Amino acid sequence: MKPIQVGLLGIGVVGSGTFNVLKRNQEEIQRRAGRGIEITMVADLNAARAQELVGPDVTVVNDARAVIANPEIDIVIELIGGYGIAKTLVLEAIAAGKHVVTANKALLAVHGTEIFAAASAKGVMVAFEAAVAGGIPIIKALREGLTANRIQWIAGIINGTTNFILSEMRDKGLDFAVVLKQAQALGYAEADPTFDIEGIDAAHKVTLMSAIAFGIPVQFDKAYIEGITKLGAADIKYAEQLGYRIKLLGIAKRREPDATNPTEGIELRVHPCLIPAKRLIANVEGAMNAVVVQGDAVGTTLYYGKGAGSEPTASAVIADLVDITRLHTADPKQRVPHLAFQPNAMSDLPVLPMGEVVTSYYLRLRVADETGVLAKVTGILAQAGISIDAVLQREADEISTEAAAGQPQVPQTDVIILTHDCMEARMNTAIAQMQALPTVLEPITRIRKEELA
Repeated sequence: MKPIQVGLLGIGVVGSGTFNVLKRNQEEIQRRAGRGIEITMVADLNAARAQELVGPDVTVVNDARAVIANPEIDIVIELIGGYGIAKTLVLEAIAAGKHVVTANKALLAVHGTEIFAAASAKGVMVAFEAAVAGGIPIIKALREGLTANRIQWIAGIINGTTNFILSEMRDKGLDFAVVLKQAQALGYAEADPTFDIEGIDAAHKVTLMSAIAFGIPVQFDKAYIEGITKLGAADIKYAEQLGYRIKLLGIAKRREPDATNPTEGIELRVHPCLIPAKRLIANVEGAMNAVVVQGDAVGTTLYYGKGAGSEPTASAVIADLVDITRLHTADPKQRVPHLAFQPNAMSDLPVLPMGEVVTSYYLRLRVADETGVLAKVTGILAQAGISIDAVLQREADEISTEAAAGQPQVPQTDVIILTHDCMEARMNTAIAQMQALPTVLEPITRIRKEELA
């Protein structure tokens, strides 16, 4: 049987890895797919460099549309990235009747509804295993392996840059800014690390996972996003003393209605979390990724591995190529739907605003070391109906900003409070009231706590 012919748009880190792994493991992949898979055409702006990478037997062009227009190409791999030209090219490939494989989480998180609808109308597949957690097959697990389950929640370390930074802060007791520079020097962080450290990259990924887990449209614009830039070494240290680790998590959770919260909906959020140190995911270090999924039948499952890199991500791209090759001639109605659920059976469950999310909290207040300060703070929490789990007081290890500027030093201490579950809106009100106290000397640190049990 004639091999499936593939066109590759963009041969950077992941593109070159895909080409090399496909060539190296060609025989093994063909045994699995039942048919050969060959990249026969590559588009890249640097055509000369691309030709050196792929050799003389592959056609190289600098115009991606030439790949899409080639009638011999069955599958187009989009590895350009971004929201702009990548969207245009993906939609043009679909319109031309080509299947698409992409690692572009940003594109699908923002424009996935339009792209999947176009693909369904044309009877072609859009596969995106490489868009979430690199080499970890979490998309296939959610779409197929856990299909019998009513998924209750997902929590994932899905950005290697931030996990590396937080791991280094914990291991070496350094502040965020210092470790970020180290991460950039080592190549773990981009020159402009905004998408990573502000949580945007993780939000793209958890948006896609939430759609597959709960059968809702992709809704990146409704995700709550908070990065790690405000975390200090003190918080890492205190969390450790309390038996917790701090991780940036992408969380998608189904909230069932009950007497206290009658609204059913989906929580979709990215932010730093305190996780009990005994949880497996709390011990995922460095640039590694991990995703925990809770299903009603299977219980808790953990998926761990490299979330980025040339060949780990290529592994996911090629897995998609094999899937499409197997199903290339199948009736489109018999294929696994793009978002796991049949298009006419998607749910209209709302994504809940962050103010309605219920969780517990870690609060750190740098306060004047005076009589009655703690009573005022706990009084505000009590008035807001927020129950306290634990209170600790630690000698502050830094002088205040005023003292550093030459003003008289104010004796100060750190008050650390762990709360029981409460609604975010109530906590926001309480924090505003505590912050207004003249004895609270610095902005209050608030980190949400997730038991993941």
